[in-house]
Amino acid sequence: MPLGLIALALGGFGIGLTEFVIMGLLPEVASEFAVTEATAGWLITGYALSVVVGALAIPALVTRLPRKQVLMGLLVLFVAGNLISALAPSYELMLAGRVVAALCHGAFFGIGSVVAADMVGPTKKASAIAVMFTGLTAANVLGVPFGTFLGQAFGWRSTFWAITVIGVIALAGILALVPRSAGAAADAPSLRAELSAFRAPQVWFSIAITVLGYGGMFGAFTYIAYVLTDVSGFASSAVPWLLVLFGVGLFIGNFVGGKTADKALDATLIVVLAALALVLLGFALTAQSQIATIIALFLMGGFGFATVPALQMRVMRSAGSGAATLVSGANIGAFNLGNALGAWLGGVLIAAGLGYAAPIWAGAGLTVLALAVVIPAAAAVKRAAAQADADAAAPVRAGSEHPLPVDQ
Repeated sequence: MPLGLIALALGGFGIGLTEFVIMGLLPEVASEFAVTEATAGWLITGYALSVVVGALAIPALVTRLPRKQVLMGLLVLFVAGNLISALAPSYELMLAGRVVAALCHGAFFGIGSVVAADMVGPTKKASAIAVMFTGLTAANVLGVPFGTFLGQAFGWRSTFWAITVIGVIALAGILALVPRSAGAAADAPSLRAELSAFRAPQVWFSIAITVLGYGGMFGAFTYIAYVLTDVSGFASSAVPWLLVLFGVGLFIGNFVGGKTADKALDATLIVVLAALALVLLGFALTAQSQIATIIALFLMGGFGFATVPALQMRVMRSAGSGAATLVSGANIGAFNLGNALGAWLGGVLIAAGLGYAAPIWAGAGLTVLALAVVIPAAAAVKRAAAQADADAAAPVRAGSEHPLPVDQ
């Protein structure tokens, strides 16, 4: 495994930590700046919106630049944003730091996916992407609990200082370990070529699958703390440990999903999304059982994140290797759009009085919709490949008195 992948994973770890750790520190931040919980919540919402903007805008602006240098520049932006947050004397500057840090999020994972795939052979590209996303899963399993503990013990600013240090180390790692040839400027297409990739219907199918499939998992996960305490009957002190279990599922699912996607991309998506839909349906029906909830939580994380390498690889393959940067970033934005869609739908159902288990039903429904898109999309890819093979074989057969067998 190229060591550059470890540097990309460390960058992903820091970025994932920045996104998620604030959820455990909101009370402390709100108290220091004397703002309401709803106002403090904009530190999460503003971050998510900035991710989408950065995922679309930054790849378009840097399409002709060497990707290694772009990744380093993004980490400089990341360090600056977290430094602003660590030093912020006011809520407004704290929010500004969050927005600055978030701008690099989507672009880093989008461009990093292309760089990771460039560093390995054609049969290991999804696995390489999975290695980079391992940093994001590790942020959930280890980083968020530790970052929350650090912030509660030494003040929330200490967590952002720690994240700043992680960003500096990741920057040094990319400088030293990522090959310059991974996305050299000479290989980079023009912005027009990058935009032309969006003409491919399979790119839009892939983005739709990402929004629906990822939205299904996070629609169920957004309100999971309420499910665990109010429906399943766990004590609030057990919630962090249950979330660690969910994070372990993410970690395993990401690794296995990358391996299987390298062998059969669309088949992996179909099987994993079908399994996720069944898990969510089972969870919704048995959420009152603590044992069933523990099993479902682990499986939801596993099958939910097993889709990630395949989803990212699919959109890049649909765009073509020569123009994958912009669509890769757009797909990272689609992940966050899916998060927002799932959370919004779950909130609407709870507000309608349908209970805390309702978002799990909504998540299952979104996952089924993702299946309804991926199955015909995969069939269309198969038909196109079969037609291409037939067209390639036709001239040989037409000019030969002894046609070759079909399997030669």
